[in-house]
Amino acid sequence: MYFSSKTYGHERGLSCAFRQPTATSHCNMIHGYALSFQFTFGCGALDENNWVVDFGGLKELKEWLEFSFDHTLAVAEKDPHIDKFRELDAMGLVSIRVMDGVGCEKFAEHAFKAASAIISKKYGSRCWVQSVECKEHGANGAIYANSEGR
Repeated sequence: MYFSSKTYGHERGLSCAFRQPTATSHCNMIHGYALSFQFTFGCGALDENNWVVDFGGLKELKEWLEFSFDHTLAVAEKDPHIDKFRELDAMGLVSIRVMDGVGCEKFAEHAFKAASAIISKKYGSRCWVQSVECKEHGANGAIYANSEGR
C-alpha cells in the first residue's frame, strides 16, 4: 500500500471559534484557534504519475475547509443557546456552521467525511482517505481514521 499526506497548516488562517456547551471547564466559553488539518490518503496502486492523489487537484477540499473553518463560529446543533447564535448570524455578526458536534475530534471526523466524498468522486475506489488529523495548536490535536482497514 501507498500513503501520501496533504497538510493545511495553522498559517492558512482557518480561524474557527467554538465552545463545548457541556464542558465543566473554561472550554464552555467561546474560544478559537487557527486550525490545521493533515489528510492521509491511501491506495493499492499508484496512478500513471506515481501518485496516490494529485495534490494540485484538491481545490474542492481546500474550499470546503475555508467554508467550514475560515472565520466561522462552529456551533453544536444541541447547544442550548443555538437560537442566540442564529440571531448573531442573522445580524451579520458571526458566520455560523451548525455541526453535530464541535472540537478537534469532531472537526477531524467532519473533514474526513467531506474529503472521502471528494476523493471518491474524483478517483472512485482506487484511493481513499486513511485519516485526518485536526490540531488546535502544536500540543493539542485529534485523529479520525478509516475504520475499514483498507
